[in-house]
Amino acid sequence: MRKNLMEILCCPVCKSELTLSVTEESGEEVLEGSLRCPACGVDYPISEGIPNLLPQTGCED
Repeated sequence: MRKNLMEILCCPVCKSELTLSVTEESGEEVLEGSLRCPACGVDYPISEGIPNLLPQTGCED
């Protein structure tokens, strides 16, 4: 996932801004890490450069 995507990504449920946590990167590409919704307290994993933004239970509007 390119870091500049953070400008347009939001929580799929409540539309809050997401925070990025990187565990492995290559230049501007995030290979492993997570996106966190501070409003919902839900983490969305990033694996092999692909963010999984499927809504999870526990997120409230």
